[in-house]
Amino acid sequence: MATSSNDWFRSYLIGRHQYVRASQSSTVLMRYGVPQGSVLGPILFLLYTADITALVGGHGLHVHLYADDTQVYGSYSPLSTDQLQSNMSACIDDVAGWMASNKLQLNASITEIMWCSSVRRQSQRPTLQFRVCNDLVTPSTVVRDL
Repeated sequence: MATSSNDWFRSYLIGRHQYVRASQSSTVLMRYGVPQGSVLGPILFLLYTADITALVGGHGLHVHLYADDTQVYGSYSPLSTDQLQSNMSACIDDVAGWMASNKLQLNASITEIMWCSSVRRQSQRPTLQFRVCNDLVTPSTVVRDL
């Protein structure tokens, strides 16, 4: 009896249970996701989130994905920073919408914004708060890069 790759993936993803070992929680059926620490988990997550690249590119911006972290970036002339800020906010709204429709959540509380410029133009960098979904984020001079 031949099994298709679709049947194989289905058997891998459906009917899985999880529990928290440290607190000895009760077992719960997993409706979404893959088993933590699984060999296929990283590649399945990449396939699952691949649409983000095209979505961000549609706004004229670039994206860097690493595990479950997403960095969106772009460049404009110093006189067009308002346009970059507008494009970035629209892009983030679209990414948040995509994430919500795919059972993921954008965490605005850990979102960081940084404006980069030459030393000569540092005084021209925007300092106003940046809209990220329904929250405002103050630009920082230092951010973490995983």
